[in-house]
Amino acid sequence: MFNLTDGDLEKSILSVADGPASFNAEGTRLGYRIKSIDPLYIFTATQISDRFDQVVDNVIAQVERTPDDWVWTYHKSPNGLRKNREQAKQLFCADFERGKDEGRYEMGELPQLKYRDGEFELGLSSHFLFLYSDHFDETFHLESIREMLRVCQEVRIFPLLTLMLQRSPHLQFIVEKLEKQGYKCEINQVEYELQRGGNEMLRIH
Repeated sequence: MFNLTDGDLEKSILSVADGPASFNAEGTRLGYRIKSIDPLYIFTATQISDRFDQVVDNVIAQVERTPDDWVWTYHKSPNGLRKNREQAKQLFCADFERGKDEGRYEMGELPQLKYRDGEFELGLSSHFLFLYSDHFDETFHLESIREMLRVCQEVRIFPLLTLMLQRSPHLQFIVEKLEKQGYKCEINQVEYELQRGGNEMLRIH
């Protein structure tokens, strides 16, 4: 999703709106320095797992009803998507309580973060900003990305599509505002694609 190189993975990473993902668990095992934040982390691993189990059937059913909207080069099928998400959730839950004790999982949410200016080298956010453009306006997006840039030297966001498979209406506004502030914004193609046409990320540095 983020074109991460070996060099990128040596950096201190803040993963924003991480949810029940396995990035932190798997990355920590490999020696990476990752902090994940999400408002979901107020709950226990069991509560998060139960919530996932309550909604997964509905999510996969929606995917199956819109077969032309998805690309299956990675997950292979809706059932493959389900299995991959369940495996990621299980890895997350097995790591979560220990990770909280170690400070790797912390409750937090945009547009305000508690971290120091420049505390992290790389900030990542997937499947939140831009994807939910109908729920969060351009002001929220701008404030959130500026806040990530305050605490991270570089920020990458994926995907750039909304839930309706349209490029986010906030994207051009965000890029223009940030470039006026002196940031360099790049739209880079990435290898991962699930939403049809959703294989681009925004890189800001």
